Amino acid sequence: MPRTLDSQITLEKTPSYFVTSEAPRRIAAMSPDTKLIVVVRNPVTRAISDYTQTLSKKPDIPAFEELAFRNRTLGLVDASWNAIRIGLYSLHLDAWLRYFRPSQIHFVSGERLITDPAGEMGRVQDFLGLKRIITDKHFYFNRTKGFPCLKKPESSGQPRCLGKSKGRIHVQIDPEVIEQLREFYRPFNIKFYETVGHDFRWD
Repeated sequence: MPRTLDSQITLEKTPSYFVTSEAPRRIAAMSPDTKLIVVVRNPVTRAISDYTQTLSKKPDIPAFEELAFRNRTLGLVDASWNAIRIGLYSLHLDAWLRYFRPSQIHFVSGERLITDPAGEMGRVQDFLGLKRIITDKHFYFNRTKGFPCLKKPESSGQPRCLGKSKGRIHVQIDPEVIEQLREFYRPFNIKFYETVGHDFRWD
């Protein structure tokens, strides 16, 4: 990490930190006062998105249902599959709370980041102790990708949108499979809501 002055905030992002077992201890050892920002979304949608992303790179992988279940008939979900495991937010959070206070961790709703990006960014700025500079005027909705884009000053060229790997149309999944996964995640979601003090309404 670069040196940071008292008047500065240094940000670093890595998608796998939250689900990497050794990350909390190592980050706390480096800087115990670090503030953590985690973007979460409905774990069922997240798993399907993960699979869609992988499928685009490896078209020969098994069907989603084959990977998601140890036994589909019995409804036994394979929690060792990474796409499923990542969505067990309450389990991952337990590891972080051994090293950081709840007040040091802010969870961003991935759904609201799409529908209300300025509102979510406002809460992030509040969490970081910053003045709310980023507002509605900094965003516009890109209907092609289905995501908001960040406007830039006219002098800086094109607006900043998510890359080609984002905004893919998800693979169609049997509604019964989706319901089985909702049932699987429900107790983990409830515990997560209770721990962070916020209902993300994924059920």
